[in-house]
Amino acid sequence: MNSAIELSARLTERASVDGDFRSRLLSDPKAAVSEELGVEVPDEVAIKVHENDMQTVHVALPATDLAEEQLEAISAGRCCCSW
Repeated sequence: MNSAIELSARLTERASVDGDFRSRLLSDPKAAVSEELGVEVPDEVAIKVHENDMQTVHVALPATDLAEEQLEAISAGRCCCSW
């Protein structure tokens, strides 16, 4: 299984070279992620995509209410999602 970092890098890389994909990722993240990764994102999972600019940098922090198994997966560099 790919780690969350690897999956994020794959999405970022594609968005940097494919303007149409970047637009879809911003307007409909679930559909774009599903398409690129070949998975169905469950309804209960929200995906938010933000663009950095010269005045704003976004930092994603991990959730604080994760189960022990999810925390172990994250610390090992694996994606904690079941999809």
